[in-house]
Amino acid sequence: MTQFIMIRHGEPTYEIVQSRGFKGLGHDLGQLTLQGREQAYLRALDNELKDAELIISSPYTRALETAAIISRITGIPLQVENDLHEWLIDTTMAYEIDDYRKASDEFWQSKGIRSKDTLYPWESIDSVKNRVDKVLEKYLDYKKVIVVCHGIVINSQTFLGDNLGYCDKRIILKGAK
Repeated sequence: MTQFIMIRHGEPTYEIVQSRGFKGLGHDLGQLTLQGREQAYLRALDNELKDAELIISSPYTRALETAAIISRITGIPLQVENDLHEWLIDTTMAYEIDDYRKASDEFWQSKGIRSKDTLYPWESIDSVKNRVDKVLEKYLDYKKVIVVCHGIVINSQTFLGDNLGYCDKRIILKGAK
């Protein structure tokens, strides 16, 4: 059985990317605030992280910066897993949605389940779960792995609506008993 310690990234800021007019995936280059870095540092001191063999991280800056801080403090090796990325508000990657808030609201109101009435091209919770499951399956030979990613990514492994604060963690077990 593999223990996966799922950790949400620290508090991000998007001021720099917004001031430069970044859109779409460019928005995801937002880094951590000073408080977000402190949150990551404090999480790194968590005794439950001891004996972890590896840290895997989303490639998005806020998660990768969180994972890098935890790796530096704990000495646990870090690698990036692209499919741990944030939930996609636009699976077409066109980013021509007029109102991101409406798309996000539609996701939450429908509990992440797409239907014939779905207006926006967001990623379903089942899609998120499937891609994250495929990532985690690659690490079932480990005993303990730290996974630094995003709230909805963690929700796909726990339950949608699990309210995670910055650097909160959830522990899940996967593999043969």
